Amino acid sequence: MKLDDVIESLVEDRGLDREKVILALCEGIHAAYTKKYPNISFEVLFNKKTRETEVFVKKIVVSSVSDENTEILLKKALKLDSTVVEGSIVNVPFEEKIGRIEILIARQVIANRIRKIEQEAIYEEFAEKEGTIVNGTLHKKEKMGFVVQLGDNVAFLPNSAVIPGEVFRIGSPIRAYLAQVLNTPKGDYQLILDRASAEFVKKLFETEIPEIFEGIVEVKKIVRIPGYKTKIAVISNSSEIDPVGTCVGVDGVRIKPILRELSGEKIDVILFDNSLENFIKSSLKPAEIDKVEITGEDSAIVWLAQDQRSLAIGKMGRNILLASRITGININLQQVSSDVENKLSSDRDFDIESFEDIDRD
Repeated sequence: MKLDDVIESLVEDRGLDREKVILALCEGIHAAYTKKYPNISFEVLFNKKTRETEVFVKKIVVSSVSDENTEILLKKALKLDSTVVEGSIVNVPFEEKIGRIEILIARQVIANRIRKIEQEAIYEEFAEKEGTIVNGTLHKKEKMGFVVQLGDNVAFLPNSAVIPGEVFRIGSPIRAYLAQVLNTPKGDYQLILDRASAEFVKKLFETEIPEIFEGIVEVKKIVRIPGYKTKIAVISNSSEIDPVGTCVGVDGVRIKPILRELSGEKIDVILFDNSLENFIKSSLKPAEIDKVEITGEDSAIVWLAQDQRSLAIGKMGRNILLASRITGININLQQVSSDVENKLSSDRDFDIESFEDIDRD
């Protein structure tokens, strides 16, 4: 294959910049000649007419040569360039060849440089897409995660960023949050995907709910335990728009596509309220709360009926953990007594701190 064919192949098949590819080839050849002739100063140029590289030695124009590797007589130099004078630097064609070892060096340098150009191209293409949802195709499973095809490029979805319990099929379409676009690869990949973060759910809401995308409805806070539940607090910037109803839709029509994308993970859409008492009540959904008492900057006591207790706590304490995270308040549950005299007594305190690490198990 001719050099020009190699350049065109890299440009067309990999979508690389032609000038950068040519520069990479020149750098590789320069490294090879410098390896074999370390005392000579070379310059490698690409001849656009012949479509081949040319190797030159950089020499100083002198009246008397003392070092043939670095100097050239004025008389000879004028044949190469009629404008030179003594002290000028002139490029003299170099006709010596390099050996097999130097050719291997050239190939290695060129391969490394081409790899760097590819990395730069990927970064330039995807940098502005970081923090958005991308669509791809599941390419293959690896030990540490999944490889996803994004057009002509590949991205990596780590096992830790997969929703617990979801099953993928090779060749199936997949949507994910583009969490990182790296300058240099992490392992073999520059594009790191995520499906387990709260940001992924937030972006799904922005995609599926026009009012959120347009800023009419605003997501104030969002917390998530992937595979179990997401709690998202919303507020309306228009008095005519019900933010919760807008997100859920009639008979859940708007939120259903998001639920399907999350493999059935539950979502509590709650109304953000500047009244901390009201916000805490909403955050413990689906439980019904009788009373909230703020007891400190980051703590509150919540009274509720016995039959609402398990709903407030949730499976393995995760519902109350999410409520604590979205409100920023340490929530203590106490049972409402039927006895008027002891209506504020409790069967026992329930402290959210005992469940702080439950979602890590």
